[in-house]
Amino acid sequence: MKTVKQLLQGKSGGGGVVHAVFPETSVLDAIKLMAEKSVGALVVLDGVRLAGMISERDYARKIILHGRSSHATAVREIMTTKVVTVRSDQTVDDCMALMTDKRIRHLPVVDAGKLAGVLSIGDLVKEVIADREETIKQLESYIHQ
Repeated sequence: MKTVKQLLQGKSGGGGVVHAVFPETSVLDAIKLMAEKSVGALVVLDGVRLAGMISERDYARKIILHGRSSHATAVREIMTTKVVTVRSDQTVDDCMALMTDKRIRHLPVVDAGKLAGVLSIGDLVKEVIADREETIKQLESYIHQ
């Protein structure tokens, strides 16, 4: 099973592309960025420090359901501050278990206090499927020998 580092290296852009906003960014601008980049969540940076995450789920539950203005609300008011992170030496299986247990869809990768990338549940599922397909090919090859 691949490590998070290997998975990030295999992502388009080498995993180094992380879409982020700042705590003072308006929620409307954050949602616009998510739509523009076709992502479901953004990291929130306070300088270079990971301060939180904002997701479509945060928007739906904390803005829409409460009738708040996305233009007048800052990201800091609705972001998730208790962010679950992983290290690049952890495995895809570790990440899948963590995401399932915590019921989250995005995992920032942090090494030595520095943000190295973000993994989505889609990234992980794609890798698990590829790994299983490779195992099937190897077993078929073994059987046909």
